[in-house]
Amino acid sequence: MVDVGAKAQTRRTARAGCTVIVGKEVAAALAAGTVAKGDVFTVSEVAGIMAAKRTPDLLPLCHPLLLSRTSVKCHLDEVKASVRVEAEVSCEGQTGVEMESMAAASTAALCIYDMCKPISKGIVITDLRLLSKSGGKSGDYVSPE
Repeated sequence: MVDVGAKAQTRRTARAGCTVIVGKEVAAALAAGTVAKGDVFTVSEVAGIMAAKRTPDLLPLCHPLLLSRTSVKCHLDEVKASVRVEAEVSCEGQTGVEMESMAAASTAALCIYDMCKPISKGIVITDLRLLSKSGGKSGDYVSPE
């Protein structure tokens, strides 16, 4: 792990997102709330929050961080038959939370796949990326959309 001991504690925030292309049949089931495994978006959002908290267990060189806020939101676009997942994580710390936000978004997307796979195995998770970050030595970043 990189030594961050000499770095100042600052407010760190990161936002990541991805798209889950679910197809028309899954999108209709999500809109109607008829997925057999239950409330897909609530479960996926909780899974994403849990993943953010456990990021150092998934990625060996990530520092354990005391997260002050984690938010995961899933938005269905029935016309495009897709779900947009966005995760935002923040803390007061000596290192950033980019990986925590990306772990949250990707895990929420995987949970959507898991809960919807009985309807379709052709679900595709795409475009996982950092959308923005603030704080720290490298300053702010906003992804060109």
